[in-house]
Amino acid sequence: MGKIYTAMGLMSGTSLDGVDVSIIESDGNKEFSSILDRYFEYDKELIQKILVLREKITDSEQLNKYLDEIKDLEREITLFHAEAINETLGITKSSVDLIGFHGQTIFHDPEKKISKQLGDGKLLSQLIKKKVVYNFRQNDLENGGQGAPLTPIFHNVLANKIDKKFNLGFPLNFLNIGGISNITSTVDWKNLDHKLNDINAYDIGPGNCLIDEWIRKNSKKKYDKDGLIAKSGTIDELVLNQALENFEENSNYKKSLDVRDFDIFFAKGLSLENGAATITNFTATLISNGMKYSHIMDNPIMYNWLVCGGGRKNKYLLESIKNIFDKINIQPIDEYEIDGDFVESQAFGYLAIRSFLKLPISFPNTTGCKEPSTGGVLVKNF
Repeated sequence: MGKIYTAMGLMSGTSLDGVDVSIIESDGNKEFSSILDRYFEYDKELIQKILVLREKITDSEQLNKYLDEIKDLEREITLFHAEAINETLGITKSSVDLIGFHGQTIFHDPEKKISKQLGDGKLLSQLIKKKVVYNFRQNDLENGGQGAPLTPIFHNVLANKIDKKFNLGFPLNFLNIGGISNITSTVDWKNLDHKLNDINAYDIGPGNCLIDEWIRKNSKKKYDKDGLIAKSGTIDELVLNQALENFEENSNYKKSLDVRDFDIFFAKGLSLENGAATITNFTATLISNGMKYSHIMDNPIMYNWLVCGGGRKNKYLLESIKNIFDKINIQPIDEYEIDGDFVESQAFGYLAIRSFLKLPISFPNTTGCKEPSTGGVLVKNF
């Protein structure tokens, strides 16, 4: 076992609801323990600013066109993160060595090797007087990768931790339902033939992004709590089948996905409830197809699937996935003493440690990079 570091991970996802903050301890390898998790909600004004800017930036040229707006919002988001960090540090006895700062994604285009997260690592380091690791995706992009997903190596740590305590056994897969859904096929460390290169991962479709957008644009709510709105509606089979047909013509599990790859236009004209039901089943079908692909690629035997991310709370979505793909055992990761809300923020604490140690954070079978790639920029600005 190597030196144990204490890191704080910060994650703000595509759902734009706020910032998850986690303090962890790890050697950047197999050792990991969770110390503290907290959530800081964005105010409505900040959410609106991010939404408006994200919708303006439809291609890389817009990054220059709206540079002043981007810088202003980046400063505001960085200040929000600094307040969250200082408040969290004020209630813990842990001495944090590193901050893993993901930032707020507003544009992602792997083909052009661009992934823009709003978050000024230098300013954050100056404000909180800590070493900060940020810009995690760029090195992977430069090495031919998709820049996502980056959490699979941490999913593998959790899988082995859970198996050790609960003896679930492998194959053990993760389904992360955030704004976008991705899956990780983990490997058993007890099997000496397995190495980190054997971890498989890919984006498989939308997660919460379409459901949340539909609810936001057609009601005063931010999201469909427990999937109750969708459950009360009726699926429009004609609309659903047409939307699936259109998407599946372009589906490719080797490509990372962005919220821009999907839209809710196909549900236009449907009622709030029927649109929610149709969009949720569209999402569930694409997730199920991705899980089926994983089984075909790896092994047709029964898997245990652990679900993390905000989408695991949408009961109607999970039931829909089970109904479409019935040969699975799917459970929220919370049933194994892991808080599914904070897996990604914990992951970026872990990735910050690996980055500091110059260990790879992405692999050919997780992002499509040419060879295992390090990532993240370390800054000490105090």
